Amino acid sequence: MSVKTTHTPEVKELLEKVAGLNQAGGNERVKTIVHRVMRDVFQLIEDLDITPEEFWSAVYYINDLGKNGEAALLAPGLGMDKYLDIRMDAADELAGLAGGTPRTIEGPLYVAGAPESEGFARMDDGTQDGDTMILTGVVTDQDGQPLANTLVEIWHADLKGGYSYFDPSQSEYNLRRSIRTDADGRYTAQSIIPSGYGCPPEGATQALLNQLGRHGRRPAHIHYFVSKPGYKHLTTQINLAGDEYTYDDFAFATREELVCDAVRIDDAAAAEQYGLNQPFTRVEFNIQLVASDKPEHQQRHERKRALEDDIA
Repeated sequence: MSVKTTHTPEVKELLEKVAGLNQAGGNERVKTIVHRVMRDVFQLIEDLDITPEEFWSAVYYINDLGKNGEAALLAPGLGMDKYLDIRMDAADELAGLAGGTPRTIEGPLYVAGAPESEGFARMDDGTQDGDTMILTGVVTDQDGQPLANTLVEIWHADLKGGYSYFDPSQSEYNLRRSIRTDADGRYTAQSIIPSGYGCPPEGATQALLNQLGRHGRRPAHIHYFVSKPGYKHLTTQINLAGDEYTYDDFAFATREELVCDAVRIDDAAAAEQYGLNQPFTRVEFNIQLVASDKPEHQQRHERKRALEDDIA
């Protein structure tokens, strides 16, 4: 269709009314954002000649997405979380805060209030017969000096790809722990090797990915929040090497520096050091924090997280 309408006075007036720019009150920032978004949507409809049938299909898709609670799943699948990381990396570069362990996306499955311990924690409740994992590492500053009493928050999926709290079959805070590093800056967790997982096959996210010819799989991975006063807060996750999707994550979270080897240990003496009497898999992830005296850098960004308001 060759009809061009987006730059007509009628449409410009409509956009101002839609965003409330023609009247006082409301939030000026929100008005500006809504005006820009709707202007771009109108332009998209014109440029790609979107039909009414396509438009209403999109509207009802949004209904389905919200009904299934999948908006926070679709966002990383469309690269939005990754793009925010790219912007924050660029901002750090400009502010002289580059370096240290790379950030990567948080995901939507953090739960506040996990049990806290010093130096060591067992994360799994023993109900799943998975491969025992010893996850350990040292937190240092950029000069390699160990950082004692750093809070390392860790969470990951079970053998079925489910997360406690969101999966009611799991016990409270299963596979979720907060560990304070010891005097040498070391943290150690005993857990099980997590499984990768995929988007619900009949869900709204996978429905769109199918239209794009894309899969909705994530590799086996482990999430981290790392924080200490005087240092930039770190949100990151590691992928386990060898997973089919390690370098093909639908959420675009993989970074080369965050791929860790899972090493099988059969030595009985090594197992005994961790109180084990069986072979285990060792995953080592050392973390380097960047110093910052600005409080806004030391805190994770605000977003809706499970139980966080209750804990606060």
